[in-house]
Amino acid sequence: MHAQAPHPAALPVADLLRQTRETHTRRTGPGGQHRNKTQTAVVLVHLPTGIAAEASERRSQADNRQVAARRLRHRLALEHRCPAAAGPSPLWAARIRERRLVIAVGHDDFPALVAEALDQLEAHGMRMTPAAEILGVTATQLANLFRKDAAAWTALNRRRAAVGASPLG
Repeated sequence: MHAQAPHPAALPVADLLRQTRETHTRRTGPGGQHRNKTQTAVVLVHLPTGIAAEASERRSQADNRQVAARRLRHRLALEHRCPAAAGPSPLWAARIRERRLVIAVGHDDFPALVAEALDQLEAHGMRMTPAAEILGVTATQLANLFRKDAAAWTALNRRRAAVGASPLG
């Protein structure tokens, strides 16, 4: 039996970038002449899923690539589902302290944890308690993961509505 492939949001950035098509363009906005004369905006398209993200607010193409990759990981976590694993990933398990999930919304691991939580919820009909039990946290802790990020909270409630479950308040 082979190990399940990680969710794209859990991939290291270098590995994720190998699965993307990167294009550059010019965007309007702050940054002066440098921004208007060079193609510093970065658009990343994840080839296996077609999900895209872009960044153009920085003057450096390298900085915009980093921001676009972070945004792509976030969008992949919210929009792309993978089969749920039988238990928590090593990344998830490393973040558990006495059935509490410890993670900040700005941390690089946040998208991977949201993706794993959504995959488990999807496998359990968007029911919080069974998904939380498999992940080794309380249902409240699972909900709090999504409450940390407005887009994640919206995605959770949209998916719950799609299966006829009431939204979380």
